Amino acid sequence: MVASASASVVKRTERLYVELASSTQEVREALALRHRVFAGEMGATLDSLTPGLDEDAFDAYCQHLLVREGRSGRIIGCTRLLLDNQAARLGRFYSEGEFRLDAVLALPGRKLEIGRTCIDPAYRQGPAIAVLWSGLAGFIHLHGVDYLFGCASVPLGEHDLQAAAIMNRLRRQALAPETLRVTPRAPLHTEHASDDNLDAPLPALLRAYVRLGAKACGEPCRDPDFGVADVLMLLNVDELNPSYSRHFLERAAQS
Repeated sequence: MVASASASVVKRTERLYVELASSTQEVREALALRHRVFAGEMGATLDSLTPGLDEDAFDAYCQHLLVREGRSGRIIGCTRLLLDNQAARLGRFYSEGEFRLDAVLALPGRKLEIGRTCIDPAYRQGPAIAVLWSGLAGFIHLHGVDYLFGCASVPLGEHDLQAAAIMNRLRRQALAPETLRVTPRAPLHTEHASDDNLDAPLPALLRAYVRLGAKACGEPCRDPDFGVADVLMLLNVDELNPSYSRHFLERAAQS
């Protein structure tokens, strides 16, 4: 099953382009990439019924945004998009399995959850993540999304100290107000790293969220199956960082 869309989102560069999956086979290609990255590279324990695919109950209700290599058409990046109306059909957002989301769910307006974002390792130093975000911006504009949110993964480190150090940095740079805090169902084993660990670098996806103006909605949730901690990030589209709006939402509006 492929969740329907009223229109496709296509953004191109000379080397890469992004579009929405329009067939079951295209979705399967994205699920195969996810399996290679999450299970093969990261060693995650995946609960999937199909060997070689990272597939769960949410995928059939999501639209899948694909980054392709220009010459071959090969999928080298992807993320899945779950709109609030589709989450209502399913019964919940993915993030609700990790957090108590009452504060986020109470927000007015259209909501979009993104997840399972991954990039082929050979393309992580190039423009792939920016191309993916440009396609996401087109989707946001097309569907009138007011709030974007999703889990951004960070490495746990020994005794969860790396995740705690990254969270220390987020508290200083991008922490949501108390009214928007969520509660993790499985908190870190250690809540705070020492000040000596404040300079832990942010992973690429989390860094992209922060640059756009997204806020961390509180403490991370441990995900032992993936060996990471997830931070719930929330972006109010009206508060998008103006330094990036020209490259994302404004460009999407003109395309």
